[in-house]
Amino acid sequence: MKITWFGHACFRLVSDSGVAIITDPFDETVGYRLPDEQADIVTVSHQHFDHNYVQGVPGNPEVISKIGNFYVKDIPIKGIKSYHDDQGGSKRGINIIYVFDIDGIKVCHLGDLGHALADEQVEQIGDVDVLLIPVGGTYTIDAGMAANVVAALKPSIVIPMHYKTDRIDFPIDGVDKFLQVMGGGTRLNDHTFEVKKQDLGGKKTRIVVLDYKP
Repeated sequence: MKITWFGHACFRLVSDSGVAIITDPFDETVGYRLPDEQADIVTVSHQHFDHNYVQGVPGNPEVISKIGNFYVKDIPIKGIKSYHDDQGGSKRGINIIYVFDIDGIKVCHLGDLGHALADEQVEQIGDVDVLLIPVGGTYTIDAGMAANVVAALKPSIVIPMHYKTDRIDFPIDGVDKFLQVMGGGTRLNDHTFEVKKQDLGGKKTRIVVLDYKP
């Protein structure tokens, strides 16, 4: 499976058979270049402009933007209810966590999670191989809370997202705070990362920081 980061919370996940999923596409006002990539499936964690620009994805993808269990192009997808804030959604509404089973690899995209996970949510998410987690704070969990979520889910690989870079002016933290809390990580000078089943299952969680696709 290949994972490409376009910036913010937008990734393209491609299975070995070529099925492509794009998560949380953003519009041009965010600051990153719009992903000009076709997809079979698009997931939307919540209805904000920086996460729901479905019309910007070429082709005719199947759009998933709700809670439930789905099976598209031989890929099981689970949408789990959470919130965009720590007040039960009263400030920013509902956020949907998506769990994908791609090539036998469990990928969890937390969207704009704004709170610590409840035990029930941890159970619903289940085993996680690759965790895509917001770390910038303000609108989502911050570095410290993200570290607690990592501890709760125990993934093999963590890829941080939704943090400050030189392309956006959102009032959020950069990735360094998260890396400091986690004790470091590996920065790739690339926007694409390939994950193979045999690379998973180590005792220690790996933090992988991707460069956004230019």
